[in-house]
Amino acid sequence: MELYISDLDGTLLDNDARLSGQTLAVINGLIDKGLSFTVATARTIASAGRILEGLHLRLPMILMNGVLIFDPVKSTYVKVNSLTKETAAGVIDISKELGLSCFMYLLNSRGQMETVYERIVGEAMEGFCQQRKQRYYKSFRQENDLKAVEGEKIYFTFIDSPERLRPLRDKVKALDNVCFTYYNDVYSPGTWYLEVFSHEASKAEGVRWLKENCGFERVTAFGDNTNDLPLFEAADRKIAVANAVRELRDAADTVIESNLDNGVAGYLEKAWRKENS
Repeated sequence: MELYISDLDGTLLDNDARLSGQTLAVINGLIDKGLSFTVATARTIASAGRILEGLHLRLPMILMNGVLIFDPVKSTYVKVNSLTKETAAGVIDISKELGLSCFMYLLNSRGQMETVYERIVGEAMEGFCQQRKQRYYKSFRQENDLKAVEGEKIYFTFIDSPERLRPLRDKVKALDNVCFTYYNDVYSPGTWYLEVFSHEASKAEGVRWLKENCGFERVTAFGDNTNDLPLFEAADRKIAVANAVRELRDAADTVIESNLDNGVAGYLEKAWRKENS
């Protein structure tokens, strides 16, 4: 049994972070016929859930680069990879040392996700926050001291220029029990993301969990950016969209049409016809 799994931004979504009508119709039709399809994204369920409204997803979704695996049918997290208190404190200390600010994600005592910050610095952070408030109705909370915030800390997002983020990336590398992704924003060239999370989490580990727990023998993965390299690592077939960064295209088995040309949906439609002809 084969699983097809796609990244969202820059891959399945258009340049306005939306599913096109054609992609929605094609993939829904294939899922209803029996295609096994899901997504792997850096997004939370707050934004991914709204973006994917109308898509007939029945399989668990990989969220926040593998930190969370979410069952859309039962509407619950089936796996959570948290940071240790010591590691989270280390990330906060390093960021303050470098004069950087971040969004910190945590699960509260009720199992609900919260996003907190000490201060918002720069247009990129402000834009990230406002877009998610306005489009996805996501809430953000300001706190005086991130280390004192109660809850299960799971993720840090830093948004800034590469010049400011590289020193943080280099220092985070030295921490125990962390993993990170560092990549250019597909919607705003020149703005970069550094996302820090548990070493037990990655898109690759998420794929392995799906294979082990859902009985899939093969996985075909679609991506566009360097944070999809772990997804490719665990896939049997690696598909890059035409707009993907060079590093991912070089790692791919096949390059298909771009996200703006419904490349993923077109590939899935052809693959289904071939397998069921």
